[in-house]
Amino acid sequence: MKKLLYILVLFFLVMLFSFQKKHITVYMIGDSTMSIKLPEKRPETGWGMPFATFFDNTVTIVNRAMNGRSTRTFISENRWQPIVDTLKAGDYVFIQFGHNDESKEKTDRYTSPEDYTTNLIKFVTEARSKNAIPILLTPVVRRRYDSTGNFYDVHGVYPDKVRAVAKQYDVALIDMQQSSAKLLTQLGKDGSLKLFNHLKPNEHPNYPSGITDDTHFNEYGALRMALLAKQGLIEIKLPLAERLNKQ
Repeated sequence: MKKLLYILVLFFLVMLFSFQKKHITVYMIGDSTMSIKLPEKRPETGWGMPFATFFDNTVTIVNRAMNGRSTRTFISENRWQPIVDTLKAGDYVFIQFGHNDESKEKTDRYTSPEDYTTNLIKFVTEARSKNAIPILLTPVVRRRYDSTGNFYDVHGVYPDKVRAVAKQYDVALIDMQQSSAKLLTQLGKDGSLKLFNHLKPNEHPNYPSGITDDTHFNEYGALRMALLAKQGLIEIKLPLAERLNKQ
């Protein structure tokens, strides 16, 4: 009887452990709209910062996004290869670039649409070579309104390049450009100010002269963008969404 009880307990424990979630790492690669900000830059906040708080304790978020980086410079500065080297089966890679790739006036970071596509494919295929799961994200929008107060986007062909790679290579896509454009359209020119790093002189010690920044988010704006990414993750129905906190 005791032997049977021991076997049943052992079986129960084996089954219990088999159903426990394997710990995974989610890497985030991209530009300043996603990156972790230094204290001297706050309240500027990358949306990857609040996004990291959305998951249960089976997920580790490693945010390697970096200010001013395009797909080209992220690769050339050897920021991508160390991630590939550490990827494990079942890990995820969130890939969001575009702000710096499309900046023709900044030759140190500009990437042609053709090279942008090639680099996105490199991220996808090399992540998959390690049995990790890539997720492509179109770039979040900048705050831009015309003279009549209508929102317009400035990323040109780059978001469509992301969509095309996602379709061609059957990669999960979170369309941040579309969802953030919808949000800024709803909020309007004045309402959208509360999302971005706009400060009056002496309003914050990090910006004694004030700042008008229509690209980078404040804490509230980053949270709103992170919530859009969370909703996008839920909609594409990948297993990672099951690891979101339940609140």
